[in-house]
Amino acid sequence: MELTVKLEAFEGPLDLLLHLLDKNKVNIYDIPIAEITNQYLDYIKEMQRQDLNIMSEFLVMAATLIAIKSKMLLPKEVNEDGEEEDPRAELVQKLLEYKMYKCMSYELRDRQVDAGRVLYKKPTVPPEILAYEEPVNLEELMSGLTINKLNSIFQSVLRRQENKIDKVRAGFGKIEKEEVSLPEKMAYLQEYAASHKRFWFRSLLESQNSKMEIIVSFLAILELMKMGKIIISQENLFDDIEIVSNIAA
Repeated sequence: MELTVKLEAFEGPLDLLLHLLDKNKVNIYDIPIAEITNQYLDYIKEMQRQDLNIMSEFLVMAATLIAIKSKMLLPKEVNEDGEEEDPRAELVQKLLEYKMYKCMSYELRDRQVDAGRVLYKKPTVPPEILAYEEPVNLEELMSGLTINKLNSIFQSVLRRQENKIDKVRAGFGKIEKEEVSLPEKMAYLQEYAASHKRFWFRSLLESQNSKMEIIVSFLAILELMKMGKIIISQENLFDDIEIVSNIAA
């Protein structure tokens, strides 16, 4: 007759390691890696007889523990700061994080259980109570009120409104974008060129009203020149540019 050993169910290898540390009353920051590894491997041997479907994660942790155990037997490595590196440090960090999340899960489970025991009653206030409004005695409210008091209240309200105004930004003007269309400017210049067979670039720009309109006029002249509707010439550098129209009147 075979002897069946019932093992505790653990949610993963870290859960098993925490169980072994608690069982041996070991400080998590100073794990006796050799002893814990031996106990872990004993548990793995028992698990193999029970369920092979969940063995992969536990076997990976077993290999990690053996690797750490091997590093503990070697001379300790020194990091860039001249401090000795502990091969158990990464494992300790994972155990601490797992323990924190496990405690949080227990806390959430307890809150869920407690919430399931809470009963509450929906408000059932009669409509007449909801519709009730406390009566206002106008005579009592207005008693002792004079023109001077009303004026004082009015002035205090005005002062509060003035205090809300940003005195710096309040003096700023409104900047509006001036819409200047290139097609419209081209149409205007074609009409102008048809009636003025020869004109000067500077005089044309001086007749514009804004910087944006000057820029768009310059672009319109370039487009008309590319279309062959006007011809420009300049005798010397920095001289005014002469524009000759090829557009029929």
